[in-house]
Amino acid sequence: MSTAVSELVIRDVTPEIWTFSRPFKRAGFLPWGGRSTAIKLSTGDVWVLASTPLTDDTSSALNNLGPVKWIVAGDAEHHMFLGEYKKAYPDAKLVVVDSLLQRKQDEGLEVAGAYGADPEGTEYGYEAEIKALYFSGFANKDVAFYHIASKTLVVADLLFNLPGTEQYSKSKQSSKVPLVGKIEPFGGLEKRMLWALGKDKDAMRRDARTVSEWDIQRIIMCHGDVIEENAGKAWKAAYSKYLT
Repeated sequence: MSTAVSELVIRDVTPEIWTFSRPFKRAGFLPWGGRSTAIKLSTGDVWVLASTPLTDDTSSALNNLGPVKWIVAGDAEHHMFLGEYKKAYPDAKLVVVDSLLQRKQDEGLEVAGAYGADPEGTEYGYEAEIKALYFSGFANKDVAFYHIASKTLVVADLLFNLPGTEQYSKSKQSSKVPLVGKIEPFGGLEKRMLWALGKDKDAMRRDARTVSEWDIQRIIMCHGDVIEENAGKAWKAAYSKYLT
């Protein structure tokens, strides 16, 4: 387990949803920020999108929230700390995406399932409360997760909302993105990025439209500030190239 990170920001977004936010630089200089998200289901069990180190503070918060039952990878890129979580919570089911399956098995991790590898419609036990949609046409093979009770969308790289002021709120580093300042759903840069990351346009149109039909009141992404107003409009704006 990692030692405590002084720059870590732990927040209860709702009574059921906790976020673990910290600074993170992509390619060593882009202040993307990082975030893990934990959701407590009505059963008391906890689902975690694990994208940041399992610090002592993180572990303590998770243990107070309830027994960790699922550890998930948001996409093919967010996997560095899965082993830490699985070691700490050996009884939890580890769910990844197709491109991570062999890699994690080679690392000696027991994988309960993989989006894109398992038959479509496979369930892992949380689907009654958290919907999941695998974006097969997206470059990073992301999964969109939707917590039905709170109407919250949880994603890895399917959406950005930079700068990540919360993620850098305890840091002396700047959260401002060099040259462009910000990358956010209503801006042209993000729309162009998401279009470029769509490798199968037809699949992207299908999946982006499905998510747009969900009643989204909040979006929690790995990179950038949580969107708590006009969240549904933010999704539709970011994916407007696919939805027109």
